[in-house]
Amino acid sequence: MKFLRGVLPPLVVGVAAIAAWQLTVTLGRIAPFILPAPSAIWAELVEQKQNVWEAALASGENALIGLVAGAILGVLAAMAASRFRPLAEVSIPFAAFVSALPIIALAPILNNMFEATSSIPRRLVAAIIVFFPVFLNTLRGLREVDPIHQELMHTYAASGWTFARKVRLPGALPYVFTGLRQASSLAVIAAVVAEYFGGLQNGLGSRITSAASFTAYPRAWAFVVGACLLGLAFYLTTLLLERLAMPWRTRLIA
Repeated sequence: MKFLRGVLPPLVVGVAAIAAWQLTVTLGRIAPFILPAPSAIWAELVEQKQNVWEAALASGENALIGLVAGAILGVLAAMAASRFRPLAEVSIPFAAFVSALPIIALAPILNNMFEATSSIPRRLVAAIIVFFPVFLNTLRGLREVDPIHQELMHTYAASGWTFARKVRLPGALPYVFTGLRQASSLAVIAAVVAEYFGGLQNGLGSRITSAASFTAYPRAWAFVVGACLLGLAFYLTTLLLERLAMPWRTRLIA
């Protein structure tokens, strides 16, 4: 029953929005290059399902590698910054500066630094975009340590690494996964957008630009749907990992 209450309202709203979209395009006679009908997009999605799948795998691989690399760097940087306050004062403005870098400026620069057939630039873009939310949320979690736990570990004369491993990191897990939830979708967006600026033509972004350049707009929208489904898959996987990593928190919420 609780599942239905959580799923049914957004499902009804989504179906109603698609129906309104279809009616608006059909009755309003909107040009396909402005807004294709959902039925046309679905027909292209069915026809191009193999191409969409292969492109989603290519983009998903880049996004996943960037997500893992950016998350690991973010957690490690947050642990170092939480241990050394001068480092935190320097790293937070630097991380904010990195997060403000626009993908449309970063991707072409990185593409010029590597071979045209290399996927490294796209993975670097995804890692850079992922780094900031993971770093910031993890650092916040590492700083919010229960004073009782801190006093207890000091009583045991625990080393800094033991304190971090036994107290700081477990206590920061909710914050880490908050950052990962934000970063999971951003990794897909970064990987797809980075494909607009050259390199291998095997991902969703390059397929979108290619279809749009040939005025095959329903096909371009079909690849956009593929990108949306890929981002949703990343987000749901992160939620599943959070439940597996913190089953006690799920029980408390329930």
